[in-house]
Amino acid sequence: MTSYRHHPERIAALVQDDRVHRDLYLSDEIFALEQEHLFANTWVYLGHASQVSEPGDFVTQDVAGRPLLMVRQPDGAVHVMYNRCAHKGTQLVTDECGNTGRFFRCPYHAWTYKLDGAPLGLPLKNGYEGTQLKACESGQGLSVVKHVKVYRDFVFVRLSDSGPSFEDYFGEVLGAIDNMVDRSPEGKLTVGGGVLRNIVHCNWKMYLENINDTVHPMSTHESATKAAEALWEGRAPTDPKPMAMEQMLPFGSGYEFFDKMGGRVFANGHSVLGVNFSIHSNYAQLPEYEAAMRAAHGEERAAEILQRSPQNSVFYPSLSVKGSPQAIRVIRPLAANRTLIEAWSFRATGAPALLFERVMSYNRLVFSPMSVVAHDDVHLFESIQQGLRAGGNEWVSLHRNYDPAELAQETITTNGTNELLMRNQFRAWAKSMAAGMEAAA
Repeated sequence: MTSYRHHPERIAALVQDDRVHRDLYLSDEIFALEQEHLFANTWVYLGHASQVSEPGDFVTQDVAGRPLLMVRQPDGAVHVMYNRCAHKGTQLVTDECGNTGRFFRCPYHAWTYKLDGAPLGLPLKNGYEGTQLKACESGQGLSVVKHVKVYRDFVFVRLSDSGPSFEDYFGEVLGAIDNMVDRSPEGKLTVGGGVLRNIVHCNWKMYLENINDTVHPMSTHESATKAAEALWEGRAPTDPKPMAMEQMLPFGSGYEFFDKMGGRVFANGHSVLGVNFSIHSNYAQLPEYEAAMRAAHGEERAAEILQRSPQNSVFYPSLSVKGSPQAIRVIRPLAANRTLIEAWSFRATGAPALLFERVMSYNRLVFSPMSVVAHDDVHLFESIQQGLRAGGNEWVSLHRNYDPAELAQETITTNGTNELLMRNQFRAWAKSMAAGMEAAA
């Protein structure tokens, strides 16, 4: 069995110009190295500030195998700390979310901390007199995550002290978040409707690739689209469609449609699929809402926001954004062969209720474990994860529309079925892994 730890050259060899090795999906050792050198060194989506709207509100989440705690402060700021009591290491909070009041209290020995992590009190205080407790880490309170960025209420963290700044890392792709937030005439989104969670028995990179794959809908989702087409048969193209039809029929739009929608890649693995149009482009018009948008943002900006509906915008390696409908998916790796997928819906403040109904409908139809679409993908993800263990060919093809000239460019606009968007992700993977391993050497 190949060992990759301490061998960055072996890691680099797994990603070739137009194909990748199966160990990227199968190796437990590579998954462990990803936690250390990829997820800790890049900016990873943690949660949305609206999930902690009141002082004392908290959300717990693991990033790169580290338990974290996102907390709303009395002054309105959002802080992120490691979810570990400074005493023995007990997780201060084990609930997914809640409100702790004015302080945190460890359930083990009752040490308490202010909302910003500063030490507040401990029982049997006299027993620590004359000791070095105050001078050491255990006396300093909770450890704070230093690198936190709240961008338009989307909270990202970088756990390592090394790595690019938030703005340098994401660059132009941040426009996809701007597009979704500005769909609110008041420029504000809030999480609504809970979250749909699905544990898929496949590697996280496989799921992320599929977000940028436009060839599979015609075959993978054929049964769902054929059923929708049969129900709609005989109706005129101009007939107003029920919301479910409006959302399902475009999945069967054909290879030419998906190719012409176009895509764009950016440095560090980010991408936008559907730079020209997408399956979301022809949702019903809402004249009163559009008037409110023009009043809020001006004619030109409102038109730019409403006419731009990418299929998916990938904030590598953890977040996929759909500006319309207002949905995100969060990719949370659990093991080499297990990935937690979260689908969240957003309300746009000042927008009609129909927009929220639209995203709830879409997430139920497409991303729910009980949907008419997601189970097609899940079945094939698990099939691929098993199939890659077969003997013979050890490589996964990413050859479609490969052009050697792409190696010299960071931002490229291309056709929608080009596997460049996937190659771009793996090149970023290799770059981040190598940088992390070299820094740790």
